[in-house]
Amino acid sequence: MNGAQVLLDTLVANGVQVCFANPGTSEMQFVAAVDAVPEMRAILALFEGVATGAADGYGRMTGKPAATLLHLGPGLGNGIANLHNARRARTPLVNIVGDHATYHKRYDPPLESDIESLAMPVSGWYGSPQRVADLAAGATDAVRAALGPPGQVATLVVPADLTWTEVGQDAVTRPAGAVSTGRGANDATTGAIRESKPLQVPEDDVERIAKLLRGGEPVMLLLGGTAVHERGLAAASRVARRTGARLLCETFPANMVRGAGMPGVERLAYLAELAMAQLEGVRHLVLADAKAPVSFFAYPGKPSSLVPDGCQVHVLATSGHDVPGALEHLASLLGTTGDEPEHHLAIRPERPVGPLTASALGAAIGAVLPEGAIVSDEGNTAGLFVYQETAGSPPHNWLCLTGGAIGQGLPVATGAAVACPDRPVVCLEADGSAMYTPQALWTQAREGLNVTTVVLANHAYAVLEMELARVGAGTAGPRASSMLDIGNPDMDFVALARGMGVDSSRASTAEELVEALERAFGEPGPHLVEAVMPRGLG
Repeated sequence: MNGAQVLLDTLVANGVQVCFANPGTSEMQFVAAVDAVPEMRAILALFEGVATGAADGYGRMTGKPAATLLHLGPGLGNGIANLHNARRARTPLVNIVGDHATYHKRYDPPLESDIESLAMPVSGWYGSPQRVADLAAGATDAVRAALGPPGQVATLVVPADLTWTEVGQDAVTRPAGAVSTGRGANDATTGAIRESKPLQVPEDDVERIAKLLRGGEPVMLLLGGTAVHERGLAAASRVARRTGARLLCETFPANMVRGAGMPGVERLAYLAELAMAQLEGVRHLVLADAKAPVSFFAYPGKPSSLVPDGCQVHVLATSGHDVPGALEHLASLLGTTGDEPEHHLAIRPERPVGPLTASALGAAIGAVLPEGAIVSDEGNTAGLFVYQETAGSPPHNWLCLTGGAIGQGLPVATGAAVACPDRPVVCLEADGSAMYTPQALWTQAREGLNVTTVVLANHAYAVLEMELARVGAGTAGPRASSMLDIGNPDMDFVALARGMGVDSSRASTAEELVEALERAFGEPGPHLVEAVMPRGLG
């Protein structure tokens, strides 16, 4: 066997079963070894940003890492935006980057670059073994680092000559008794994963927060990460009901459990002005796997921190802790044992009729969203109503644009569908964002994935139209307006999707959208619906 087989065998032995790949010449030994290691499912992506985003979606839904396979520094560069989103989501991900042979690098070939400098800003761990004898240990360390806790991107750079070097059959590092059958982050998928035990929050810290909640001053719990999974939400809801504390979750949760029968929580608004209104009057802000809120961007004359004056910030638990456990312990100290958390009622909106406005779009999806759906949300401005209209839909997961780097929606939906093949995946995709990673549609077709993409075609970078005024840049003239208009010419997403092998249709009215969604949800494989929306912010 050669080093490439050692690498694949080691990944499989450590519970990594899927690799999203966009390989080049330096990775050909890895590609050839796939046939010798059938336990590894290799999935081709036509763009590196699809591979990294799909690995993010897979990791969010399983709680265990997928691998990526990227080609040298330029390939890594193409995938960095979605590695940034994965880092912000605290997703476990093993990011494998092929490199030139160790003896070849000194010749400075055209694709030579500083891979480490590219990788470090998005990686929690970085390794680059220089001997084939160290390859198995490096891969094992990468998986261990990816799992954390908290989850993180672990980048393993593999020189090409290590992959073709012959080694003995005993070269694979097996995880000694560390592989166990466990559940993923949302209790959706079971698989062999290396055990990773989060830290317990010290008793004194939980008691301090309990005392604070008994004090009678206005308190808000800001939830993020694993706090918005089912256990955390249930415990936080009991705390809020017993103490009168308010609940809020971060603007872009990585994976939120919601819907009928689930505790509901309001999201922190994207716009700083609205977020400050949500936080007004709060004297104590308690963070559970979340960060103190800040404005997404700087605006002239407006504060960067959104924490109200006179409000104290307290940390209950961070992402390395057993956050649901800490919330459950807090609830117990407050005497909520036996209390029922508040639940969303099973109430769907009426099926809308008439023009396809943003509100009609939300009602249409809320009316027919299937039970157990996974929603990859990159709907941006046109999709604002969908979140509120699906609060009473059957239980589902909501995956957000954690790092704000657009081009995430389609790849994350792809990875989520690989992770959970028996669950329907819905991708809410703004038209501008869709054009960053449309190649994901081809991978969905090739793999037969159950993804329904709804492209919200309003033919504008509508969020930027709004931001132009908010940053004090004034009123856009004709040339500036053209920089935010993506409707000249209008893009044909039906033709684009069909060209990628995806069944597609166009909806111009609310009734047509409902009909198209029901057909897509009732058939296997990927579908795309282009929802023709009012232009711009309409």
